[in-house]
Amino acid sequence: MVKHQEQRSEPGALLKARYGLARLLVLNNVRRMVGLNRVKLALTGAAPISPELIRWYLALGIPLREGWGMTETTGGGTVTPVGAGKPGSIGLPGPGVELRISEQGEILIRGANVFAGYLNLPEKTAETIDTEGWLHTGDVGRVDDEGYVYITDRMKDIIITAGGKNVTPSEWENQLKFSPYVTDAVIIGDKRAYLSCLVTIDEDNVAQWAQDRDVQFSDFKSLCHSPEVMALIGEAIESVNKSFARVEQIKQFRLIEQRLTAEDEELTPTMKLKRSLISRKYGELIESM
Repeated sequence: MVKHQEQRSEPGALLKARYGLARLLVLNNVRRMVGLNRVKLALTGAAPISPELIRWYLALGIPLREGWGMTETTGGGTVTPVGAGKPGSIGLPGPGVELRISEQGEILIRGANVFAGYLNLPEKTAETIDTEGWLHTGDVGRVDDEGYVYITDRMKDIIITAGGKNVTPSEWENQLKFSPYVTDAVIIGDKRAYLSCLVTIDEDNVAQWAQDRDVQFSDFKSLCHSPEVMALIGEAIESVNKSFARVEQIKQFRLIEQRLTAEDEELTPTMKLKRSLISRKYGELIESM
């Protein structure tokens, strides 16, 4: 059913009947178990969300829509139309909002919702809003033939390899984090011949996986050193690699051998790894790749 929604096609009578039966016997129960059985509309924002996760909610019958905006756009920017979403897209520009992509690939936005500027910071304001009134969002993106907008990364996070190829790492990282065995990942590759990756594993899920297969370990560090666990994460990486061009594929990876918590300096307040700090702190590990 989700596939038909994405393709704007009408499902056949048999498929409708099967889906109705599945909702009655299974899907409605799942919605009740997770406390979402009364949800009529759901909206996601902030960090990019995996298209597969969007499809999971849609398959349950929860109309999850994606939205995007910034403080500088007073919260509003784009939103997915009701019943016409494209998983992976942040939707269409809202009423009165103009949007275009710059030559550098940056998303620019203009409209009455855009703020006038930063208080007592004219130079900062001039850096953010150009003379034509376009707000430079700092997000890299694209627009498809139907006008749907996709965010691929942040301008500051773009990696330029030694071969001069531009790589947007967050799309790859987000796909890997869809694995139940991966908590976070950071792609390394700026001015380097190929891409590599640092990975933090999900301790609970990986430990359970290891116990189920009689893999010996004593603590988190030994779990990260286990050849079986390395092979497990390697398989997850290879699975994601298949979705990307060769220049965007990961050639080497290493596991970060310590638990990271909300108090760790390596993490942002939203529990994301800090790229610049990670690159400095784990420089020796990175060079080993």
